[in-house]
Amino acid sequence: MENPVRALALLPLLFAAPALAQPDSLRADIAKDMPGLITIYRDLHANPELSGQEKRSSAILAAEAKKAGFEVTTGVGGTGVVAVMKNGPGPVVMLRADMDALPVEEQTGLPFASKVRAIGIDGKETPVMHACGHDTHMTAWIETARRMAALRSAWSGTLIMIGQPAEEVNAGASAMLKDGLFTRFPKPQYVVAFHDSASAPAGTVGYTPGYALASVDSVDMLVKGVGGHGAAPATTKDPIVLAARIVTTLQTLSAREIDPTDPVVVTVGSIHGGTKHNIIPSEVKMQLTVRSYSKETRAHLLDGIKRIARGEAIAAGLPEELMPVVTPYGTSGISTYNDEPLTNRLGAAFKARFGESRVMQAKPVMVSEDFPEYREVDPQHIQSTIFWVGGVPQAKWDAAGGDPAKLPSLHSAFWAPDAEKVIATGSEAMVTAAMDLLGKKP
Repeated sequence: MENPVRALALLPLLFAAPALAQPDSLRADIAKDMPGLITIYRDLHANPELSGQEKRSSAILAAEAKKAGFEVTTGVGGTGVVAVMKNGPGPVVMLRADMDALPVEEQTGLPFASKVRAIGIDGKETPVMHACGHDTHMTAWIETARRMAALRSAWSGTLIMIGQPAEEVNAGASAMLKDGLFTRFPKPQYVVAFHDSASAPAGTVGYTPGYALASVDSVDMLVKGVGGHGAAPATTKDPIVLAARIVTTLQTLSAREIDPTDPVVVTVGSIHGGTKHNIIPSEVKMQLTVRSYSKETRAHLLDGIKRIARGEAIAAGLPEELMPVVTPYGTSGISTYNDEPLTNRLGAAFKARFGESRVMQAKPVMVSEDFPEYREVDPQHIQSTIFWVGGVPQAKWDAAGGDPAKLPSLHSAFWAPDAEKVIATGSEAMVTAAMDLLGKKP
């Protein structure tokens, strides 16, 4: 997930309250496995891999799935793992974990902190860290595979578990789909994933029916002008002034053109131009990130950026050959829509499993995921949902007074979740979801 998560809509959480009585040993079984799982987690954390380079991570997942009795295929969409367990007639359920880390230098102070450096997509060496918690996702994926294999006498259907590469660059899901994920392997009716949250106490669960995460578009803009001496601005067409006009006018897209109840973000994250105090440059380069939910709003924003850039250039008196150039950058991502019937169904299952105090409905956020690509293949026949598992250590949550703004966010060099609680809760929740969706043995 390429940006930090906003605060969940949390209710007061009474962790002192006893957990609901469980009719099975799932929680106890996960607890027994926890020492070994923490060993796996720390290994994954200390050895992170950038997007598309997840060879070691995928090998660990593949080996563990094979041990559990799954049929395993590696190298799907590059480094993706597909583990299939066919267990009689019934629904087809797919569970996803993402595997990639980020180009961030870790500053958590953990004894198993990453010291890895790798070559990034720009060809430069960079430090690497699991600053988004995908190491907890992979570890919970392993435990989910083990538990579902142990419970196979209680369910009927087909379980597909995938380890997905390159989520951080919005490329892994589409790569696996293009490599035959839904043609070489059974096509799922349900797709489920979870993500750790830096905005909720460790061990809580959040679910969001409907739009949950935003679409993302990265936009490059080249603002042209006529350079010259800073003491003679009348002889120039100043692209810095023009860029400043464009930046401020872009904000009218959200303030004056989009319904106030329709959340959007247009952020200029980078602006560069000029070389010296007394020289007006001939160009300015800007980089934007654009977020929205609906396809219609997304199109309006992207068209509006081009319109505003051109309009301000015309107002500045620039000729046609000096109009700003607006181009998409890298991969974009569609918004995440959690199918309401599925999401509410699993929300009820989570409440029954964990108790009302640990499960809450969460607000939509403006960060992005490539998880919705799976549903987009056939939204009439595939339902999907992604939910949150809180990761903030309870002591830090209490010290911050429950204010996520006072805590490290996802993608922070200081993000260190309570891994044991995330893994235990994520595993239990994923097994709960799978068992709820798969048919019961006759």
